[in-house]
Amino acid sequence: MNDMATDLLLWARGPGFTLSLVVFALGMTMRLVEVYSMGHRRRCLAPANPHGISTGMSTIWRRFLFVPGMVSKAPVTCLAGYVFHVGFFISLFLFAPHIDMFQAILGWGWPGLSALWVDSVAVWTITALLLLLISRMSDPVKRLLSDGEDYGIWLLSMLPMVTGYLAWHHLFSYTWMLALHILSAELLLMVIPFTKLIHVLTVWPSRWYTGTWFGRKGVVS
Repeated sequence: MNDMATDLLLWARGPGFTLSLVVFALGMTMRLVEVYSMGHRRRCLAPANPHGISTGMSTIWRRFLFVPGMVSKAPVTCLAGYVFHVGFFISLFLFAPHIDMFQAILGWGWPGLSALWVDSVAVWTITALLLLLISRMSDPVKRLLSDGEDYGIWLLSMLPMVTGYLAWHHLFSYTWMLALHILSAELLLMVIPFTKLIHVLTVWPSRWYTGTWFGRKGVVS
């Protein structure tokens, strides 16, 4: 049983990791070419606002803020959503073992947070994901709008967090948990270009584009 777990871990760290990077790179290239080749129809109805580009930059920042009144209407979606996104970012990019992995790939690293801090953030992130799932399933409108992809994305986002937490605390079999943690992260990476998760890379240019386009019309986005 341990030999099987070890073999799985070695495959995940080797061929599995390479496969996930290749699928992610090819998928993102295909999707980005598809998106940016669409363009838009040019209509010369009136002179464009010369400050459109700066409006695009301000839109990127403004979309980080809550829409007035939204927190009171959808507190779980707003607050738990923020906790999840910030927590996932911290867990991925500011955890020392993950930084070592990025350094091995990129050739350079960056300072991280202590394991105690990241461990606490992981708990909050997992809790936020659970609250978001409960909110999605209990709210009739969200439940109607949700499909299999939404629940699949939730599961793929939860698995790396849970397996990583279990592996770090040596709960159950460490080798199995570490192998499952790496495999679930690789699976998450591979599905990003082909699901709604593509927003992790398109959110910045799409916000800038929307703000710039509206700004050229003199409208705040």
